[in-house]
Amino acid sequence: MMNKKILAILIAIVILDVGSALAARQSGDSVGLRDRHVVSRDETRDNVVTLGGDIIVEGKVRKSVLAFGGTITVSGEVGDAVVGVGARITLKSTAVIKGDLISLGGTIDKEPGFRVDGDTVYFKGSEISGINLSDGLKGLLTFSFWPIIIIFKMVNIFIWAILVFIVAMLFPKQVTLAGGEIRKSFWPIFGTGLLALICFTFLVIFAALLCLVLIGIPILFALVIAGLVVKIFGKVALFYFFGESLLRRTKSSPLGAAMLGLLIVSFVGFIPIIGWLFSLVLSILGWGVAIRTKFGTTENWYQQKRVPPAPAPTA
Repeated sequence: MMNKKILAILIAIVILDVGSALAARQSGDSVGLRDRHVVSRDETRDNVVTLGGDIIVEGKVRKSVLAFGGTITVSGEVGDAVVGVGARITLKSTAVIKGDLISLGGTIDKEPGFRVDGDTVYFKGSEISGINLSDGLKGLLTFSFWPIIIIFKMVNIFIWAILVFIVAMLFPKQVTLAGGEIRKSFWPIFGTGLLALICFTFLVIFAALLCLVLIGIPILFALVIAGLVVKIFGKVALFYFFGESLLRRTKSSPLGAAMLGLLIVSFVGFIPIIGWLFSLVLSILGWGVAIRTKFGTTENWYQQKRVPPAPAPTA
């Protein structure tokens, strides 16, 4: 059985490093560093994001509210998600959140009467499932190689959390369709992904060789960009698949399910050998589901459409 302190370390890393960000700042967004953002009763904004600041929502936020540190106080309406990473979230009695409520390493204070239509994902900052994180951090000091692993994992999880937020918010229907196909067509998706990865590897090697005569540089660059796009969408679809599998009996949004799936996959990735094999299988599945579903736009890209037979000629 895994040592309790090691398990505490792994969970601490996962819950403290899930973050999200906006793909771009649009009209109506409020983004700042250690600022105080107030959405008054008669005011409407698209998104509100702060790093170490305070957010007070008395009016309406059409999309999401995100805080890294600081506080979030909601007495008005949020159309999508409220996400706090190491932040204190306070829901007044009049608060309405039509999407998900996510608190990672922070606290949630609730007054009777609030409403959350989506999922609530809550991981306390000091203790998870009876495991004291301070004990885990003390055990961390006894492993000389842990700081390097922690830094790498923190950066990796943080980046994937940003990508999950962007993809799940911009393409929720595509992520849902692709994630659903994994359960229905696991082996065809696995085969497609394995074949695609083999072909992609050979193409990259061929393009790298062509770089000796310069013509391969733009080809290699295009392959890298295409590979990143396929990997990102495929991984987000897989995160949604794992999260939705645990929340099948409850109403779950693509964002909430994908964030939960990210936690699960990140935790398994810490297990020696098993984590590496698990990541390899996920890479194959990610490529397969992205290509087979054409980025979540069809159930099977390769399925031939049946043409109805022509009507028989009349005498």
